[in-house]
Amino acid sequence: MQKRRLGTSDLEVSAIGLGCMGMSFSYGPPKEKREMISLLHASIERGITFFDTAEVYGPLINEELVGEALAPYRSKVVIATKFGFELDPNGGPRWVGLNSRPEHIKEVAEGSLKRLKVDVIDLFYQHRVDPSVPIEEVAGAVKELIKEGKVKHFGLSEAGADTIRRAHAVQPVTALQNEYSLWWRRPEQEILPLMEELGIGFVAYSPLGKGYLTGKIDQHTKFDTTDFRSSLPRFAPDALKANQALIDLIAEIAQRKKATPAQIALAWLLAQKPWIVPIPGTTKLERLEENIGAVNVELSGRDLDEIEKAASKIRLVGDRYPEHLEKMTGR
Repeated sequence: MQKRRLGTSDLEVSAIGLGCMGMSFSYGPPKEKREMISLLHASIERGITFFDTAEVYGPLINEELVGEALAPYRSKVVIATKFGFELDPNGGPRWVGLNSRPEHIKEVAEGSLKRLKVDVIDLFYQHRVDPSVPIEEVAGAVKELIKEGKVKHFGLSEAGADTIRRAHAVQPVTALQNEYSLWWRRPEQEILPLMEELGIGFVAYSPLGKGYLTGKIDQHTKFDTTDFRSSLPRFAPDALKANQALIDLIAEIAQRKKATPAQIALAWLLAQKPWIVPIPGTTKLERLEENIGAVNVELSGRDLDEIEKAASKIRLVGDRYPEHLEKMTGR
């Protein structure tokens, strides 16, 4: 497995990481624990060193799963987790609001350290920007945790350019985690140039468009009510049908390259910048191996130009999130 450095930091990770959310949260009921531990072990055996989780996934149970599975491999792996949501005090499955008050950040860190079975959190992201707490206070709280040896690196997720600059001035931001794929390219407008300027790494979540770019989802796909895609505008049948042109383009290139559509989508991301690391999620060994295979897919400059030219003619339909969730991004 190739390695990549996140920006100008000293944090080196596998070129493709593993998003662990779907093992416990959002894509239907939690998967069987022993199976997921086996999958996590298999990913390490195949060279993945970068694992992504969060307090809110489950909530709590995804961190516990990752902590238990990766404990024997602690010296070989980098674990990223996140703070910033207020969990239901009654133990419900959903968060009830945002909370990035410094005292709360420190409470979350202590809980995450225990659940992950680690002495230090490798990368601690603010999951979503809390408009009620100045980002300088957030960065300051993480800076204190870094001084105390409880956190190594500070990250942000779905933050706006001004917020990133302000945070970075207080505590250097190692990585920004945003959605980015051939299906969602907004980071190219303002965020990626800023990452280059400030030397910040970029971690791409949903690099396969929440499964859509694999070519295995179409307008006839039915999602269970426990699958959060059932509530996303881009996964409405009309939108899936309208966006099929992008899937056809990826499939055509995949056939020519003797690769799968998923591998082309990931290889495209890897080719954008050397400090971009996609973190596709999966619960299946065959998909894990397929995703890892993307590092061996070479897209030439001509290939990339062809993709760019064809993709520019495709008008994508449907918002990526419902309005209340989209409002929480780009702050």
